[in-house]
Amino acid sequence: MKPNRVFAIACCTLGLIAFSQLLIAGMALAARLEQTRQIRIVERVVDQFIPYAEPATPPAAPSPPVVPPINDIRTAPGSAPSPSIPEPAPLSTPAIADPRAERLITEARTARVAGDMGMAIVKLQEALQQSPDEPNALYELGLVHEMMGVYEQASFFYERVFQLGVNGAGELYKSAAAKLRDGFEQPVEMRGKIALGRVRVFKDPRAGQEKRVILSIPVIKAPDQEVQLSDIRVEVQFFNKSSKGEILKLEDESWASLKWATLPFDWSGGEETLRVDYRIPSQDIPTTHLFGNLDYYGQVATLIYKNEVLDVQAWPRDLAARIGQSPPSNPDADDFPEFLDMNSLPPNFDPEIPLLNPLPSK
Repeated sequence: MKPNRVFAIACCTLGLIAFSQLLIAGMALAARLEQTRQIRIVERVVDQFIPYAEPATPPAAPSPPVVPPINDIRTAPGSAPSPSIPEPAPLSTPAIADPRAERLITEARTARVAGDMGMAIVKLQEALQQSPDEPNALYELGLVHEMMGVYEQASFFYERVFQLGVNGAGELYKSAAAKLRDGFEQPVEMRGKIALGRVRVFKDPRAGQEKRVILSIPVIKAPDQEVQLSDIRVEVQFFNKSSKGEILKLEDESWASLKWATLPFDWSGGEETLRVDYRIPSQDIPTTHLFGNLDYYGQVATLIYKNEVLDVQAWPRDLAARIGQSPPSNPDADDFPEFLDMNSLPPNFDPEIPLLNPLPSK
C-alpha cells in the first residue's frame, strides 16, 4: 500500500471519530437544556421554628337586647306595660247619656221581661225620639221584635246598632254582629229540648183557717242547650171546686205567688225549679152561702219559650180543655203530679223548701 493512501485513510478515520464526538456532545447538551425547562419541587425539612403572629380579630358587634314577652313585661314587679304595645281595653255597654231616655229604656226592659211587648215598644220609641241613635234602645227593640217573631224588624234594629261601630255601640256592637251572623233561633226548634218535669204538690194541713198548696214545678233542658231566664216563662192557672160541685177558674191572682227557687240560673243537674205558693183565704159566711166553700181542685202549668208554648201539664187532664190548650208533649209521658202528704213527712220539714230534706239538728 502506498503511503499516501494510508495517510488519507487515517485522516478520514480521525475525522469520523471527531464528528462522532461532536454529535454525542450536541445530544447531551440538548438533553440538559430539556431538563432545565421542567419544574422541580424540592421538599426540605426545616428544623427551626419561625414565629407566626395571628392577625388581630375585629371586635364583635354587640348583640341586640333580649326583649321579654308581653306577659313578662306586664307581670314583672315594678314595671309598666310597654307603651308601644298598648293593652286593648275591654268593650263595655255604653252608658245612656240622657236621663229621660235611660228611664224609658229601663221601663221597656221591665215590660219585656214581664211579657208586655206592646208597652216595651212604646217606651223604646219614646226613648228614640229623645235620643235617635241610642244603641241601648235600638238593641232592645231588636230583642223585643225577635221575641215576638218579627225577625225582619229585629234585623233592621240590629243592623242600626252594627252601623254605629265599636265606638258608638261598644259591647252591643259585638252582640248585634253575632245576631246578624248567626241568625235567629226559632222557638219551635226548642221543642223536645226543654220541657216541664214532674210537678210535686204539697197540701199544708197546718194552714189554719185558710187552705194552702205548694207546687214545685221543675223545668228541665237538654245538656247541650243554653237557656236564659228572660227567654222562658211558666204560667200556672189554678182551679177550685166549690161545695156546690162547680169547677171555678181562679180570678184573684193575689192568691198565688210564683218565684224561682234557685237563682241565678245555672241549670245544676239540668233543671231549675219554680215554686208556687197557692193560698185560698178563709171566707166569711155570706160568701160561703152564695158561692159555696172553695177547695183546691187542680192546676194547668204552661211552659213558654220566647212566646211559643212548648209544654203543658194539666191535672186533672180535663183542665187543659177548659183553657183551650192541648199538651204538645207526648200524651203517654208520665206527667202525673206527685202528691205528697205533709203529715207523713218529718215534723221539722220546711214547706218553704219542699225539694230539700231538713238539715239535722245539732
